[in-house]
Amino acid sequence: MKLNDKSALSLMTVLVLSAVLFFCGGQAVGEEYDEDTYGPEAPIIFVKPVKAVDFSHKVHTMGAGLECDSCHDDLFEMEAGVAEQNDDFTMESLYAGKYCGACHDGDMAFASNKRCTACHIGVKGFERLNNEGGSADAGHGGGH
Repeated sequence: MKLNDKSALSLMTVLVLSAVLFFCGGQAVGEEYDEDTYGPEAPIIFVKPVKAVDFSHKVHTMGAGLECDSCHDDLFEMEAGVAEQNDDFTMESLYAGKYCGACHDGDMAFASNKRCTACHIGVKGFERLNNEGGSADAGHGGGH
């Protein structure tokens, strides 16, 4: 299939706009990240139920348009690390609609049993963060 000039230009426009949105994380160009509005900028690294899961407030608030009370305090306490202390903080619970699984159900957001590497950075990713001076050594990765 050959692309005509108009189709090629349209395709290039879509690709450029997609790249801009991807690299800006969905935020308005020039908009500064405000931790009081969007939560901690540093990633939160969960080491349970498996090591390690990278959570970004920025992706969920600025990118997806969620408010703090979308998750806090019904799904997650504001205090760092509380969820990881709960016996039911397991992948099975997520699959059943608890914690991240409340939204990551395949309808509102990708299902918690799909696209694993979107969140799971694994042991090697965890070690890389530690070696680069990241916040992974704090377990939950910082406070709220």
